[in-house]
Amino acid sequence: MPAVKSPLSDTDLKTVADALQGALVDLVDLALVAKQVHWNVVGPRFRSIHLQLDDVVASARTHSDTVAERASALGVSPDGRASTVAAGSGISAVSSGWVKDVDAVGTLVTALGAVITRMRERVGTTETADPVSQDLLIGITADLEKHHWMFQAENAAA
Repeated sequence: MPAVKSPLSDTDLKTVADALQGALVDLVDLALVAKQVHWNVVGPRFRSIHLQLDDVVASARTHSDTVAERASALGVSPDGRASTVAAGSGISAVSSGWVKDVDAVGTLVTALGAVITRMRERVGTTETADPVSQDLLIGITADLEKHHWMFQAENAAA
């Protein structure tokens, strides 16, 4: 018997558990990718991008905690272990070493785009199963889309 009893049916719980676990994995990896790029960014726009990356890290960490706590509230044990994140993330691997500022921006645009695509799918799958979790995922997706827009604007041609 689970430690916490869910108010959802078994079928709905499975749907929501998968959505929340997937979101958790993507958010943990997004924080790691953004921090890796943050440590290695170089170039004329170093400072502004360095600080912008910290904003993404903070958001991803906050959202991952919110998602994990929602899963726990529903009786689902969240799994943010490194091996689980590595196996399930939708974000492509980042290369090691220094990253030019323009490439750092491109990396974040791609990473955020991948997470947003998967988050929007989760918003759809949770609509009927659990509107409360769906609402949470909608808010997170909106915040990620704001970061995505800001990074896209960094490399936009006038």
